[in-house]
Amino acid sequence: MWKRLAASVLAASAMLLPVRAEPAAAPARGSKPNIVFILMDNLGYGEVGVYGGGITRGAPTPRIDALAQEGMRLTNFNVEAQCTPSRSALLTGRFAIRSGTHSIPVGGTLDGLTQWEITLAETLSAAGYATGHFGKWHLGSTQGRLPNDQGFDEWYGIPRTTDEAMWPGNRAAQAAGIEFTHVMEGRRGQPSRDLAVYDLEQRRLIDAEATRRATDFMRRSVKAHRPFYAYIPLTQVHFPALPHPDFAGKTEHGDFADALAEMDNRVGSIIDAVEKLGIRDDTIFVFTSDNGPDSTYPWQGSSGPWRGYYFTHMEGSLRVPFIIRWPGRIPEGRVSNEIVHEVDTFATLARFAGAAVPQDRPIDGVDQSAFFLGTSTKSAREGFPVFVADRLEAVKWRDWKLVLYEDQRDWWSPPQRLGTGKLYNLVTDPKEEYPQATMENTWVSAPARRIIAAFQASLKQYPPIAPGTPDPYRPDTP
Repeated sequence: MWKRLAASVLAASAMLLPVRAEPAAAPARGSKPNIVFILMDNLGYGEVGVYGGGITRGAPTPRIDALAQEGMRLTNFNVEAQCTPSRSALLTGRFAIRSGTHSIPVGGTLDGLTQWEITLAETLSAAGYATGHFGKWHLGSTQGRLPNDQGFDEWYGIPRTTDEAMWPGNRAAQAAGIEFTHVMEGRRGQPSRDLAVYDLEQRRLIDAEATRRATDFMRRSVKAHRPFYAYIPLTQVHFPALPHPDFAGKTEHGDFADALAEMDNRVGSIIDAVEKLGIRDDTIFVFTSDNGPDSTYPWQGSSGPWRGYYFTHMEGSLRVPFIIRWPGRIPEGRVSNEIVHEVDTFATLARFAGAAVPQDRPIDGVDQSAFFLGTSTKSAREGFPVFVADRLEAVKWRDWKLVLYEDQRDWWSPPQRLGTGKLYNLVTDPKEEYPQATMENTWVSAPARRIIAAFQASLKQYPPIAPGTPDPYRPDTP
């Protein structure tokens, strides 16, 4: 009986990452494509014009809207619910619960990715790419766990997060002798160094400098005839959403709208740099966000047609804008509501770059090359488990969501566990307000729970890394 049960659970693992189409080979043009990956911070689904925002949020976004017309736009692109786990998932292709990065670090302990994890930067570097990071890291704040220790040739930005810019102006923090966050820079093989205390003045300036350094990195890489991976995790519109002085007052709708206007301008500057370098057709350009919007006044964001904010299992937390452009490869003007998860970008970009995906650990991302290139109309994924911190709070499957915890508006109080769970049809009920009768929809509950069973079996076979685990980490042989 136990052998049969084990076999059935392993067979069910196919439901975790179901592939419905054969991967497509990236069209060859004699060279590896450059990759520009722009990741915004706490940018909600409803902020960008093509996602229903723009002028309705007080700030038109013409450059990002035009980018969407030149590439593919997803309306069901899913991320993790917090900054750190989302960035971990993007860079490793693994759900953050596996890597000890399932929650934002609060200080006082070792934080970030172990050096055992293999990032996309390391994968692409091994394939001959120049790699650069420009912006917010949030995956380790000590020497040995900064971007130049995790595959990036060079980096500039902050090791943790933007709300820490408010600390230096706090007299109590000053009197307590708190060590403030610094803007930093570093190169591979060398210790990173502090540049300036990250205060409210630097908060206004950092995205401009990150953009300048990113475009300079691209220019140098092209001059050296090397394909490049420019990872640009900008800091807007994380609170405090304070715009650069050049954009302060520009929209006449306050700091948040001004920060959105600055965001569109920075993205436009990077697009222009790609054009001026003559590499448009050989560059994959991605624009997305790490998680849904913040609910903190006066910097609260918009979830668009969804409900909820970040740090929750609700769609407003999980769905974010995602635009990908690759001229001549990815069809222009295409819009899809197929499920894609951010972990999928790891395997997909690695395939486009001709890089090897690690084979010695579970990789949760699936290759979406056939879907992105238009040889398949279907995503290679049908669902995924939804973790908020270390809690499995929901699971998405096709147009449905099985919710295991009560709804939660704000992030500071954990929600209550439900007895049997609730089912929502996300097409007929996008705001998750009218749970379906579970007894009438057991056909939905069954495949959703198979995803849960398969992932739990995987965690048992490959035990997750505990937060704060020091280096060197070595997993037990499965």
